[in-house]
Amino acid sequence: MVEERMGDCWSHTKDQFDNLEKHTQWGIEFVEKYNKFVKERSEIEINYAKQIRNLSKKYQPKKNSREEEESKYTFCRAFFTTLNELNDYAGQHEVIAENLTSQIFIELTRYLQELKAERKTHFHDGRKAQQYIESSWKQLESCKRRFERDCKEADRAQQYFEKMDADINVTKADVEKARQQAQMRHQMASDSKGDYSSYLQKFNQEQNDHYHTIIPNIFQKLQDMEEKRIERVGACMKTFAEVDRQVLPIVGKCLDGMTTAAESIEPKTDSQQVVESFKSGFEPPSDVEFEDYGQAMKRTVSENSLSNSKESKEKPAGKSKPKLWPFIKNKNKGSGPEDFSHLPPEQRRKKLQGKIDDLNKDIHKEMDQRDALTKMKDVYIKNPQMGDPASVDPRLTEIGLNIEKLQAEVQKFEGWLAEVEERMPSKSDSHRRSGLYETQSSVAVSNNCAQDRERPLSSPDGSYTDEQNTETQVKANINPNPNPNPIPTTMPDDEEFDDDDEPLATIGTCKALYPFEGHNEGTIAVAEGELLYVIEEDKGDGWTRVRRNQDEEGYVPTSYIEVNLEPNAKGAMTYI
Repeated sequence: MVEERMGDCWSHTKDQFDNLEKHTQWGIEFVEKYNKFVKERSEIEINYAKQIRNLSKKYQPKKNSREEEESKYTFCRAFFTTLNELNDYAGQHEVIAENLTSQIFIELTRYLQELKAERKTHFHDGRKAQQYIESSWKQLESCKRRFERDCKEADRAQQYFEKMDADINVTKADVEKARQQAQMRHQMASDSKGDYSSYLQKFNQEQNDHYHTIIPNIFQKLQDMEEKRIERVGACMKTFAEVDRQVLPIVGKCLDGMTTAAESIEPKTDSQQVVESFKSGFEPPSDVEFEDYGQAMKRTVSENSLSNSKESKEKPAGKSKPKLWPFIKNKNKGSGPEDFSHLPPEQRRKKLQGKIDDLNKDIHKEMDQRDALTKMKDVYIKNPQMGDPASVDPRLTEIGLNIEKLQAEVQKFEGWLAEVEERMPSKSDSHRRSGLYETQSSVAVSNNCAQDRERPLSSPDGSYTDEQNTETQVKANINPNPNPNPIPTTMPDDEEFDDDDEPLATIGTCKALYPFEGHNEGTIAVAEGELLYVIEEDKGDGWTRVRRNQDEEGYVPTSYIEVNLEPNAKGAMTYI
């Protein structure tokens, strides 16, 4: 039980030393971190002062004739004074950096070396005392075991003597020998008892000193060391603020000098100086006399000339070649105007709206970053040891500029979107025309159904019309063909047949499910059940480009055919 109790005491003391060792090491690391913070702040002040001086030097007047002319104006002299005051202002930031370095950084660096040495000494003394008491305990245990062993040997020798003495068959010499052996063992046990008792008293005294004097003294020294460290850090933080406060009066004088220079500007004096500098001295010219040329000046304009001029103005320009939407081929794939003006109205509207949505997402991302950095800056302001609040400002400024640029882009694309939506027909007109078509006879519609499927969705000049779109949609809804897919209401917007282009490679085959007459330019007529080659797949606009032979090719509605693309063709799939 005694051994277990002593082991617990030593383990507890060792744990306390381990805890204190970790805590004091963390305290040293904190001082090092704060010292690094002061150093970085000093470097920032040096760099800031250098930039301010360079700025002041950059705008200082050059040594030339222009300097004398500029010095005549009060606003120029005020600006030169501001530059000089700004140069003095930069000098105060250099003073801040110098004082931070000399009064805090250098002193803390020296103190850290002393603190580490003191900490090392205290923990060395603690480990030495712990090792000494453990060694004393081991010696005490050794004496105790020797005393126990001698006592047992003495008991056995006494029993052996008594046995020999009681045996009548044993000689007196053997009995005497057994008696002497028993006496010797008793003497050894007595000596061991004395050694054990003496060392026990010594150990108890050492143990008492260890737990009541030596260890408490070491703990007290560690506590004093920790308090001095905290006090030193607090003094450095106070000095950190005082260094700035000391230069405030001179900084205030620099700002007062700038204000005084600004107030010394005299607009009237400067304008009068301009008058004096550029005054010509010439007399104003006299009035111009009237010269009458009489009937020689007849400047009447004939009606023929007016009518000719009017006719020339009203004469329309040559009619441009109609656009073959939906079969205009874009020679430069992936390129086009920024406002997507090369696209049909509806597709242009979708592109613009998608662009606006993407820009708004980017704006939200930038705003989220700005909010996060703002919170980080607030944390730095409340807890300076965590970071420098000024280090976040450049990034915040950059994000602000990015948001402004993105918002300007959004406004630009919204303007183009509004322009497109104004030109597009309103939904109310579409519904009104749709109602008119729905009242027509179903028989008449079915008779003209095949022709209506082929009617182009663009006007001859290439612009989409709402009436044609609505009519096509209405008739498609009552199409008697058993095709589950409606006739497409959009056409390819970036393809144009060019006889000079090389023929496209075959990417698959198709079978016509319904007849298609193909009256419009760019389309091809097919019969029900006819097999054709696919040379260009549907790009999402409802049309597929096919070929009958080397000379006959064109577009057919994708919903009218069953497409089987080759396995290695891009986006290979089956359209039914």
